[in-house]
Amino acid sequence: MIDRTTDMIEKARINTPENKPYRGRPVGSFLFRLPDACLWVIAHDGNEADYLRDGIHGPRWEHVSVSLHHQNHQAWRRLPTWEEMCFIKRLFWKPDETVVQFHPAEAEYVNENPYTLHLWRLVGTDFPLPPRVLV
Repeated sequence: MIDRTTDMIEKARINTPENKPYRGRPVGSFLFRLPDACLWVIAHDGNEADYLRDGIHGPRWEHVSVSLHHQNHQAWRRLPTWEEMCFIKRLFWKPDETVVQFHPAEAEYVNENPYTLHLWRLVGTDFPLPPRVLV
């Protein structure tokens, strides 16, 4: 993730007591108002201390979940678009960082919201990619 939280990310931060300790870090809940949608993002920067506190072991991952937010709290009936996901990727990661979406084995699905997409980046190592001609 980016080394510092950009002004755009900080302005989108949802001001709740749970978000206060994360000011200045790309961590927490955010609302990004775009011309055609309002994106609700929950982000974590893979901070080692947070992982240890939460009892998570193994490789650390930076992560954002992205869904659409409706003012009336009605469920949206569409996923974020490719362009919306690219917008979030550019906000939270550098251009030269590889970020992925996973399609795990169906037995591993945890589907809290069928209209949410996720972006992941492995911390501390380059994620292997297929040959460039295939990407």
